[in-house]
Amino acid sequence: MQSENLAYHGGQALRRGWTTGSCAAAAAQAAAMLLLTGKAPAEIRLQTPGGVTFTLPVDAPHMQDGAAVCTVYKDAGDDPDVTDGVGISAAVSRAAKGVLIDGGAGVGRVTRPGLALPVGAAAINPAPRAQITAAVERAAQACGYTGGFSVIISAENGQALAEQTYNSHLGVVGGLSILGTSGIVEPMSEKALVDTIRLELDSLYAAGQRIAFLCPGNYGADFAQSALGLDLEKAVKCSNFIGEALDHAVFRGFGDILLIGHAGKLVKLAAGVMNTHSSVADARQEIFTAHAALAGAGRETLEGLMQSISADACVELLDRENLRGPVMARIASQIEKRLALRLRNRVKVEFILFTAKYGILAQSPGAAALCERLREEK
Repeated sequence: MQSENLAYHGGQALRRGWTTGSCAAAAAQAAAMLLLTGKAPAEIRLQTPGGVTFTLPVDAPHMQDGAAVCTVYKDAGDDPDVTDGVGISAAVSRAAKGVLIDGGAGVGRVTRPGLALPVGAAAINPAPRAQITAAVERAAQACGYTGGFSVIISAENGQALAEQTYNSHLGVVGGLSILGTSGIVEPMSEKALVDTIRLELDSLYAAGQRIAFLCPGNYGADFAQSALGLDLEKAVKCSNFIGEALDHAVFRGFGDILLIGHAGKLVKLAAGVMNTHSSVADARQEIFTAHAALAGAGRETLEGLMQSISADACVELLDRENLRGPVMARIASQIEKRLALRLRNRVKVEFILFTAKYGILAQSPGAAALCERLREEK
């Protein structure tokens, strides 16, 4: 295997894959060749915008209602991608001029402003559209054809698969999005998730929301809904990428930010940890221990905190020593300072830390008022 098709993550060599956008481009090029010559190639050698060249097998070439149709199956490499193995088909027919691209069965439609495409357009992102256009133009050049093309992209089982993606939350309905800026699926990619977080924030802002409501995960979202009565349609799940989400909320122009999360993640902010994945930094016990020491805890308590396996276990120990209040107040104060430093005081971040067992453990002074504003915001 060519070394350019490998990526290295955690000391392992992992296989890169190709995006649905690359599939669509390769299928369109093969279909254009079938249309113009009567024969489809067995494979397409496709150079992606990201610089990696893949050889993509072409399946099921045939003519249908005057259009040439070919299918290319997505190979996500070693990335756990819900669309791995999905067939992306292109139906290509002649047109007077230019390249007209639209979506067929299994490709979603944009229903809300804020994405890179207008409302009503097929959810085929700009980079894949450019890939598809370049691909059919290569076929035209090879065959000496000077006319245009109509290209319809379809996705096998796209409507069902879309239910396992963020599409409905982004306002894309009826099927998958044809994605891929680089044309490459990077194994264990963090970039795809960060890009999705940014898209969700963009979409909410375009819809008129001016409070960026962030939850690191399902725990935070569930608590925000059940305990605080907040509408999860207004929330963005930012996973461990709290810093990235905060940065983009400021960039996009949100006037206020509300962050609600489990204490196991959010206490890490007190140490300036803005990517809260445990493989990046896991400082929960150390943070509880340091602030307990500053609040006057004895050595035995500090040793117990360092050995605790969860935020709940830390709180239980602090309660035993009547230290929960002062320790959580210190942690909350430090989180405020770290967030202000991260955002250079451009936007105030209100936050709530909780656990399922103890409820709210700490919150910033304006958190309750911002929750109320979010409930009222249309």
